[in-house]
Amino acid sequence: MDEPVAVVLAAGKSTRMKSSLPKVLHEIHGRPMIDYVLDAARQVGTKRIVVIVGHQAERVTEALQSHRDVEFALQSEQMGTGHAVMMAEDQLREHNGPVLVLAGDTPLLRGESLLELLNEQRKHEAACVIGTAVTSANEGLGRVVRDEQGQFLRIVEQKDATPQEQAIEEINTGCYVFDGPALFESLRQLQPNNQQAEYYLTDCPKILLEAGRPVIATDALDIREAMGVNTQEQLAEVAAAMQ
Repeated sequence: MDEPVAVVLAAGKSTRMKSSLPKVLHEIHGRPMIDYVLDAARQVGTKRIVVIVGHQAERVTEALQSHRDVEFALQSEQMGTGHAVMMAEDQLREHNGPVLVLAGDTPLLRGESLLELLNEQRKHEAACVIGTAVTSANEGLGRVVRDEQGQFLRIVEQKDATPQEQAIEEINTGCYVFDGPALFESLRQLQPNNQQAEYYLTDCPKILLEAGRPVIATDALDIREAMGVNTQEQLAEVAAAMQ
């Protein structure tokens, strides 16, 4: 089996930062926040990292060009997280090992948590392992729906969730380990059947589950690791937590 590779999502606009600087390039303790995500990926033996760029792509590419293990894929039109990962298919077509899918705006992510997800994927030969966290502060976050036996069923986004689903406190952190071929097999089946009319990466685990492939959701992450930075206030919170 091939060693893991990582796909890091860094294409979004993030108007809530109220800055012309691409979100993932905002600095925490003198380093762009995406650098910390790249570090976490490297800690688990990742030698190739594909960064998905879009908004101000040239600026992000220029800022990361000194990283020899980083390559880039362009999402010229933002059509959702699933669509973003699709942009890496040509580069990863021959890859037969695990693929970490990470968000570029989660600088508190730890290599130890990623290693736990990778170990789960190998142990169960899973098509997908979803990193989850538990929090009562679940507003705006995707909920992890399980059956009566506690087995994973699906991820539902807040805008598409029923009141009962909105009460669920286990949330999707946006951190995954996929089997490489299974990832792109499921991406090709995505449909934009949701309120946003976007291709959700969160639909891929359900597609794989319905195809009879093993899919696991594990609460391996601390809720702080899932803290995405969308505002200047959150940037300050993450900087304080890191210190």
